[in-house]
Amino acid sequence: MVRVFLTGITGLLGANLSRNLLNKGYYVKALLRDKNKFKGDKHENLELIQGGLFDDLSTAILGCNYVIHAAAETRQNIINYSEYWQINCNASIQIFNTAIKCNIKRFIYVSTANTMGYGTLQNPGKENDKMKSPFSDSFYAKSKMETEEYLLNKKDKIEIAIINPTFMLGAYDNKPSSGKIILMGLNKKLIFCPPGGKNFVHVKDVTDAIIKSMKNELKFQRYLIGNENLSYSDFYQKLNTVTRQNSIIITIPKGILILFAYFGELVRKLNIKTTISLTNINILCTYNYFTNAHSVENLHIKYQTTEKAIAEGVEYFKQLNIK
Repeated sequence: MVRVFLTGITGLLGANLSRNLLNKGYYVKALLRDKNKFKGDKHENLELIQGGLFDDLSTAILGCNYVIHAAAETRQNIINYSEYWQINCNASIQIFNTAIKCNIKRFIYVSTANTMGYGTLQNPGKENDKMKSPFSDSFYAKSKMETEEYLLNKKDKIEIAIINPTFMLGAYDNKPSSGKIILMGLNKKLIFCPPGGKNFVHVKDVTDAIIKSMKNELKFQRYLIGNENLSYSDFYQKLNTVTRQNSIIITIPKGILILFAYFGELVRKLNIKTTISLTNINILCTYNYFTNAHSVENLHIKYQTTEKAIAEGVEYFKQLNIK
């Protein structure tokens, strides 16, 4: 039986990925801080390893065929780069080097599409496009990029796959994380949204891409995993359609958001954590669009619709009464 060591099982991607791996007959050893707080289903081929990212994980990783590192610091309210670097870069490098020592066949690193340069609807971004502003100013994106660069310099040591998902949606978003965009419009009479847009992808398609990247013959690979480019206004139109609600969608002018951003910058200078910053607001006002042509051609991913991702996310939130 093929054995996989997985980090980040409690997140949206990790929760869906573990289920997909188990359904396909893999044995999964999953790292998490507290086994007693695990909300997923028990499975005979799922072994929960209690510990932290900076623990000596060699005993847990030894005997596995693959390591999938999906855990990350994704909060957007952190003020200092060092906090992102510590988790997204330093811990990743430690786990990567442990994987090498344990003779793992392939190390799969889950990064973000924002380490690549976005494009337009007519000319969307792709794998080889360089990261650009405002994402080059994002501490989160910069920390993920730093790790990618480290892995690139070590690709002769071990087989590596880097997965760069766009904005993921779907079920099992326990925190919730990216699913907050759904909750911000669900059952609302008025939906206020920024003037930008982004690429959306069903989280299950990302899990399929990860599993297929494990088997790909290429010893090094980097895949942008995304599907539909939508403005935020168009996204909420889809939410209205899926839920059959008649919310009025109002796009907030960029100028007003920038004023809020300056207020957020003042708050952050007082060492108060807030998601409101010039970088984050500029990201919301940017149309960061991508193409999935490379993953379709090489991994043969059959992408599911944004509507399906929204519907599964909405249904999950309703089941758990998450509002």
